[in-house]
Amino acid sequence: MRRFCSGRRVLFLPECGNNFGMPQVQLPIFPAGVTHINSEVAFEERDGKVYYFNGHLPVFVHEKSALGTFRLFSTQLVINGNATQAEISRAFGVPLVTVKRYVKLYRESGAAAFFAPAKKRSGSKLTAEVCQQVQGLLDQGLTVPEVGREVGILSNTLHKAIRAGRLRPGKKKIYPTMR
Repeated sequence: MRRFCSGRRVLFLPECGNNFGMPQVQLPIFPAGVTHINSEVAFEERDGKVYYFNGHLPVFVHEKSALGTFRLFSTQLVINGNATQAEISRAFGVPLVTVKRYVKLYRESGAAAFFAPAKKRSGSKLTAEVCQQVQGLLDQGLTVPEVGREVGILSNTLHKAIRAGRLRPGKKKIYPTMR
């Protein structure tokens, strides 16, 4: 896969090692001047704000960096029949599947879903039994990497659980001083 940079889009060159495994947020593109979404609706970015127009009348404004507000308003344009999903996708340079995903989110969960904090996933490897076993080993004075090898869990996973408060850090080993 070889995509070149156009405007503010990301350049993906797998041969250079930047084909990221995690999906990245596709930000909307707000070019200078008035851009028509269709014959009725247009938008303009001015002074860090995005203004939306129906005909020549302004109907909505939000900060350029307010991604949740952008998603909500563009979804409402689709829901209310003012624009199609394809028109929103073309006008803002976001993938069509992203527009469809947010329309579905709005229909299922309402406007508050765009401003809710991201859901945290729980560790599937650290069940209650495994946590007890790991905590016992940590309390015995084993280091996190030693516990990880013993239990078969990456030490990164254990460090994350310690930072999240699901595990207590083990006792520090005290080594005798050399004289």
